[in-house]
Parts: sequence; structure tokens; C-alpha cells
Amino acid sequence: MNNFRELKVWQKSIDMSVAIYKATEAFPKMELYGITSQMRRAAVSVASNIAEGAGRSSDADFSHFLDMAKGSAFELETQLLICRQLEYLNKTQSNNLETSIIEIQKMISGLQKTIKAR
Repeated sequence: MNNFRELKVWQKSIDMSVAIYKATEAFPKMELYGITSQMRRAAVSVASNIAEGAGRSSDADFSHFLDMAKGSAFELETQLLICRQLEYLNKTQSNNLETSIIEIQKMISGLQKTIKAR
């Protein structure tokens, strides 16, 4: 069992989730149950799956949950690109969030490689 709180990727995922919540506050109210909800759930799912996987008893289980976290990160990246085209975010916000999401995707892949090498 790993302490998820010590994982840098989990810490960054928490920060990204907070950033997504703040960014989506300004979205149109008609999107509350649409893209706003989808993005928030995907962002929270990244950190949640990392934590859940870290609490599992085997490396195979941990890697499986990291796969789900990475999938949620790619889902969030897609939603971000849609919001960019809809002009719900300004360029700076969009670029900062995209950079953060891509960094987390890479960190998850790196952690998976480390786990497989054990």
C-alpha cells in the first residue's frame, strides 16, 4: 500500500481539480449540468483514482487505477479543447490548464513504468 498523499502526481491532480472548479465557475449557467459538471467530475476522478489505486494491495491493481486516472485526464483534456473552441476560457487559462493536464498524464505514465519495473 502506498501513501497517496506523498505522490506528487496526486498533489498536482488535487491542484488541477481546484483550478478546474474555479475556471468553470464563469461558464454559462446553461452548462451547469453539461460541460461544467463533466469537467469537474473528470478532474476529481484523476485524483480519486490515483488515491484508490495507491490503497490497493497489489501493483497490478494500482496500475489499473492509474490507467483509469489517465483516461480521465485525457477526457478532461478533450473537454478543455471543446471549451476553448466555445470560448468559455481565455487563452491564458486554457493554456495553463492544458499544460497541467498534460504534465499529469506524463507523470501517471511514469509512475506506471516505475510500478511495472518493481
